[in-house]
Amino acid sequence: MAQQPQKQGVQPKTDYVKGDLVLVRDVEKYWLGLPGHTFVGRVERSWTHADTGKVLYDLTELGSLSYRAGIDPDYTRPLPATDAMHDIDTAPLREPDTGAMTPAAVAWLRQHLGQDSSALPTRP
Repeated sequence: MAQQPQKQGVQPKTDYVKGDLVLVRDVEKYWLGLPGHTFVGRVERSWTHADTGKVLYDLTELGSLSYRAGIDPDYTRPLPATDAMHDIDTAPLREPDTGAMTPAAVAWLRQHLGQDSSALPTRP
């Protein structure tokens, strides 16, 4: 009998702090095929449900600025700064053709070069 390949699971980070950005899936909307089932949120606070003992999160949905209470961390994923800044951090600065850079990288460079054209900020 052939063995089934093992699926590698992703362990969600569940220790968010105020200000963390997360991707949230509204699982009921998702399984029903309804629109708007996934959104970006900012963590406002965490609290423990009195009946289940599970830690839940209250978020601000960034697209609409609406408050969402009691978000289950099983349906959230962190949005790390390294992912958001990857295109800028890896921009081909030595390339003569700025078309090789993403629009975000070009915009960031223009903004910073406009402030001080003597030097680019260094990456921490």
